[in-house]
Amino acid sequence: MKIGIVCYPTFGGSGVVATELGLELSKRGHEIHFITYNQPVRLELISNNVHYHEVTVPEYPLFHYQPYELALSSKLVDMVKLHGIEILHVHYAIPHAYAAYMAKKMLQEENIYVPIVTTLHGTDITLVGSHPFYKPAVTFSINKSDAVTTVSQSLKDDTLRLFDIKNDITVVPNFIDLEKYNHGFTDCQRGMMANDDEKIITHISNLRPVKRVQDVISVFYNIQKEIPSKLMFIGEGPEKEKVEMRCQELGILDKVVFFGRSNEIDKILCFSDLFLLPSLTESFGLAALEAMASGVPVISTNTGGLPEVNIHGVSGFLSNVGDIDDMTKNALFILKDDANLKTFKDNARKEALKFDLHAIVPQYEAIYEDTLAKCLVL
Repeated sequence: MKIGIVCYPTFGGSGVVATELGLELSKRGHEIHFITYNQPVRLELISNNVHYHEVTVPEYPLFHYQPYELALSSKLVDMVKLHGIEILHVHYAIPHAYAAYMAKKMLQEENIYVPIVTTLHGTDITLVGSHPFYKPAVTFSINKSDAVTTVSQSLKDDTLRLFDIKNDITVVPNFIDLEKYNHGFTDCQRGMMANDDEKIITHISNLRPVKRVQDVISVFYNIQKEIPSKLMFIGEGPEKEKVEMRCQELGILDKVVFFGRSNEIDKILCFSDLFLLPSLTESFGLAALEAMASGVPVISTNTGGLPEVNIHGVSGFLSNVGDIDDMTKNALFILKDDANLKTFKDNARKEALKFDLHAIVPQYEAIYEDTLAKCLVL
């Protein structure tokens, strides 16, 4: 198949999953065309089966905000005609599904029919999509898609609750390439981050308020009072300065390492003993899954799709949002006993196996084939 993939080309979960999906599909013999405004961060190799087409938005003084949706729709039309793209897989309802539908209608005027598969990732539904200004457009985009998927059952439930959806929705969870988590790092490299007697606690996010990064600091502060430990803080975002100030106030700044946006996440996770994710909500929890793939147990909240990934009492523990005491208690339960820690590490890796890309990507292939078959009937 010739598949066009539209996504945000950033470090966010949707962009990462969309890129990894395209790369794996290309290995399975499909021709993949990424269509977006920048080359996706995980797209390191352009090959005969992988192509990147940049969407440019000309600057017009007439527009206060430049019309990206218009530029994207036009680019999609051009690329479908030029490369014979058979199906479009768009990640995020707004603006991508909306733009894809406009492209689809323009192509129909030339007797070219290209179906749209839309994957909903989270904030396009729970944050942007539910806003009264955007809700009609999101509803329209979902209902006009030829197939719709969500990354968790929780997100599907939210979508059906918040919108008047006529379309069927299929849950296809996020995934990771577990082969990339077979690490070969040495113990001496661990010594660059912490002493032998210290446990390594890790948090990875975009440091937005929804991630509740102050709770990360609170839980770690309690942990380090009981067990020698270091906190690895990975990511950039609006809460970073507040976090640094809080660490200084608590007198633990020397125990917290701020990496910013790191290209060595796999190395940091390899040596981590515990992962903290106390988010207000997560549509799936890809960061938690990446930690589990590295054999790192997870202390998280019980909201959104997290209970579908982090199994309570097996790969880690779930707590109510803001329950610092319960998260601390669960963290110490795992960390204080080495045998206990090993059990949770092993369990985390085993649970991650369920989300290996070799198990998930064929589900998308089946959706493409089914969607194309239905379109041929029409």
